[in-house]
Amino acid sequence: MSTLLITGFEPFGGFSVNPSAEVVRRFRDNGTPRNATTAILPVDAVQAPRMITDLLLTHQPDLCLMLGQADGYASLSVERVAINLCDFRVPDNAGIQRVDEPVVDGGPTAYFSTAPVRDVVHAVRAAGVPAELSLSAGAYLCNMVYYTALHVCATHQLLTRCLFIHLPSLPSQAHTEHHPRPTMALETMYAGVCAALQSIRR
Repeated sequence: MSTLLITGFEPFGGFSVNPSAEVVRRFRDNGTPRNATTAILPVDAVQAPRMITDLLLTHQPDLCLMLGQADGYASLSVERVAINLCDFRVPDNAGIQRVDEPVVDGGPTAYFSTAPVRDVVHAVRAAGVPAELSLSAGAYLCNMVYYTALHVCATHQLLTRCLFIHLPSLPSQAHTEHHPRPTMALETMYAGVCAALQSIRR
């Protein structure tokens, strides 16, 4: 049976909750898939890459599914590419704001996901959850962790398939806003992520 690593992020940007962490907690509450390790990563440009590196080298999973929040998105966004760029629009939770810096000095310009991204999008949609294929994971911590994971797998010759999915905001994150933003219920996100996992593990 395949082994899994599923990660999310702690809250950031003034929010008290992060949907990616809540989905990870839902997996924990439900007993997680068999042979799965879960982790909630810090929104920290120093600690998050170290943590994902340690998790990959320690567990060497068959699949690493990373989740993050994308405020303003209306669907699950399956990320095709991680780029070697940190260009933070806001500081991380440690107060660091990296601008025009590489994730890895001397690393490749980009890495493509090693998971079947189109199959994942089709599977999530078939489960009744909105999903789209996105070109890249941006240039904040989500991309930084995605790039680091793919770089670790490439340089250490791990056979781990890596995929990053951005999740919309939760309704609780928008109810106090003067301007409406797209949101998605936690159960809907969880169902979509489960469908994504099932499609890759077939």
